[in-house]
Amino acid sequence: MTAIVMTERLVLRNWRDADRDLFHEINWDPEVMEFFPKRRSRVEADTLLDEVILGIEKTGLGFYALALGDTDETLGFCGLARTNLEPYLPDGTVEIGWRLARRHWGKGYVTESARALLCYGFETLDLPEIVSFAVVTNHRSTAVMKRIGMHHDPARDFKHPRVPNSLPHLQPCVLYALDRLGWRATCEQATTT
Repeated sequence: MTAIVMTERLVLRNWRDADRDLFHEINWDPEVMEFFPKRRSRVEADTLLDEVILGIEKTGLGFYALALGDTDETLGFCGLARTNLEPYLPDGTVEIGWRLARRHWGKGYVTESARALLCYGFETLDLPEIVSFAVVTNHRSTAVMKRIGMHHDPARDFKHPRVPNSLPHLQPCVLYALDRLGWRATCEQATTT
């Protein structure tokens, strides 16, 4: 197991073949995929996971497997990845994103892993800014963005270009962002309270 980041309860690590069932589960579950244009079959999920693994191998960035630290049970994913959404997000923009199997919702796993990844992104990778975006009605994801210290930037909200016009309710996206200075201020505030 190659750990990228570890927290008190969790490990973000490279994917393994044993994780493929879970990856398909989270990409097929209608509740998990409520704010995405389509669910993925097993073949589609395996193809996507291969692309994710290849991207991590090439760049070191991507959506890492999220697992329990004590049992190594895979829960979903959380990661930092370069976006491909010009002109809405400039080339080089790094987003933080996550997806979790429904049975693991409500336990704080995404918030815990995302906070650790922000620290990794700003302190280890020296990123100037990290963004996150979601469909405007995806209140679960935007709540996590707020909990990890990100701020809504309405001037950067956009209509997702890869969502088909047949799904107009999934096109409007809100963008949240945090820069390195904001991250440091959040960390300093947390240590003084």
